[in-house]
Amino acid sequence: MPDSSNASQPQKPDLAGIRFVEVTPKTRADFENLFEQPGAPKYCWCMAWRHSSREHIQNDEKKRMMMALIDAGTPVGIVAELDGRTVGWCSVAPRETYRKLSKQQDDAETRIWSIVCFYVPRALRGGGLASALLDAAIDHAFSKGAHIIEAYPVDEAAPSYRFMGFRDMFVARGFDEVGTAGTRRHVMRLNR
Repeated sequence: MPDSSNASQPQKPDLAGIRFVEVTPKTRADFENLFEQPGAPKYCWCMAWRHSSREHIQNDEKKRMMMALIDAGTPVGIVAELDGRTVGWCSVAPRETYRKLSKQQDDAETRIWSIVCFYVPRALRGGGLASALLDAAIDHAFSKGAHIIEAYPVDEAAPSYRFMGFRDMFVARGFDEVGTAGTRRHVMRLNR
């Protein structure tokens, strides 16, 4: 009789064929399709940390705003593709494309890119996809001219902001803590 005890466990993806693609007007359909899937953060469309003139915005308006940023050529992030389908997202972009992310933020600093969000579908969590997205986001930001990459992760036990990644994942890649943002988020930086 087959063991069914692992039936509800997330599947660990084989990441050997994974590739990462910048979200641009040409690739925005991949991002859009990912966010339209069941369980995806279509309530947010990754607009929570971006500039907006209004506080309470409907989901369809958030999507429209994100698509307008993409169509205007504003960097918004990267998607992960595996076996011909989009399986993950990381919001990585110049810090000035976001609203203020921490109280100690010095807007006179330039060439800083921020990593503010990850989305990995529940069925693929725990298999290293978030770490692979982080590695790709780091490479992407530095290849686009970043001198510093800033992130705002939480401790793994944090009850909120988990979509911003876990602190240990960033420490393992050489990020240093430079402060905090609120009571849960660590402000961390990587210089090259």
